[in-house]
Amino acid sequence: MVTIKNTATRYGVVSIAIHWVSFLMVAGLFGVGVYMVELTYYDPLYHELPEWHKLLGVILGGLTLIRLVWICLSRPPRVLSEHRWQAVLAKLVHGLLYLILLLLVISGYLISTAKGTPLSSFDVQLLPALMKLAPNQVDLIGLIHLWVAWVLVGLVSVHALAALKHHFINHDQTLTRIFTIKG
Repeated sequence: MVTIKNTATRYGVVSIAIHWVSFLMVAGLFGVGVYMVELTYYDPLYHELPEWHKLLGVILGGLTLIRLVWICLSRPPRVLSEHRWQAVLAKLVHGLLYLILLLLVISGYLISTAKGTPLSSFDVQLLPALMKLAPNQVDLIGLIHLWVAWVLVGLVSVHALAALKHHFINHDQTLTRIFTIKG
């Protein structure tokens, strides 16, 4: 039976969908972000890729907020671990993933609105500007955005490796329950 909400042992379809859509967006945004900073002004994608990056970044930010609300409405299944420290570490990593996603979105927003203009993508205003930043502040936020993105990639890698460890070494359902929607 397909469940919308999480149960004590399984993720529901909403959590699974948010998880994988977020992962695909993060992977795509990271790849585009790394690629686009190397483009020259005359490259045909120089103007287009940043527009997609901003638009998808805003969507990822909204999806992350929806995810946090959903976690409050439908608690995740219990962590499958024989050791309390592993359960604590799993919850810490999940919390850090959410925090870093928010930091990444906020820093991207600040970069895009640094001149006091609204965050726009493809000539559509998405979010208003809250303040104007000095050039040295924009540079600092740009570095923060870059490093937070790399930290996110590192944490996602740790998260994936832990799930694989649970699957292949512990032989538990940690990995399979984020793929299957049956009860």
